[in-house]
Amino acid sequence: RHANTLLPQYLGMYRLTVNDQETYCLIMRNVFSPRLNIHKKYDLKGSTVDRQASDKEKAKELPTYKDNDFINDGINIHVGAESKDRLLETLQADTNFLANLNLMDYSLLVGIHDLDKAEQELNESYAEEENGAVEEDEDSGGSLGGSVPKGGDMPTPPDSPVCPTVDMPFTGEVDPMFEPFAIKCSEDCPRKEIYFMALI
Repeated sequence: RHANTLLPQYLGMYRLTVNDQETYCLIMRNVFSPRLNIHKKYDLKGSTVDRQASDKEKAKELPTYKDNDFINDGINIHVGAESKDRLLETLQADTNFLANLNLMDYSLLVGIHDLDKAEQELNESYAEEENGAVEEDEDSGGSLGGSVPKGGDMPTPPDSPVCPTVDMPFTGEVDPMFEPFAIKCSEDCPRKEIYFMALI
């Protein structure tokens, strides 16, 4: 399907041998974005039998919720008619492919990036940086020295590799090259959100 799929995209497999002990590493493309935080994520199987996150899972910083949590949270995916048709067609093709291989243990991974929450987090981060810069300025007798420059830009060491997508400011548009699993919410969505969906 020329990468028109929600199935995992495999980038490489490596065998490492250390002291005659073999370890295999499988590298897959990240479903989420390198620059947009995920605020909520769900592992959905289409079943409600024993499908809720455990208390241990909920205690994590970013828990993976399940089908009953999705229902109880009242989550709706607002993507518009055209994106919905494209998504359902892709899901149908992918699940038919898995069924033809007699594979059934898979889930739909859904990650939600909340643009309003992200903006609030960014403002709080800037406020913390400015407060930190002011405190350091007072402590050091007026010199900021090696602190983070005002505006939040971190200095990059000369030979440091930089990921262009992480440094790229988000303009409101997803980049299909780096965020292939992203779908923007439709205009009628009550919250500004970006959804990341893939079969895992």
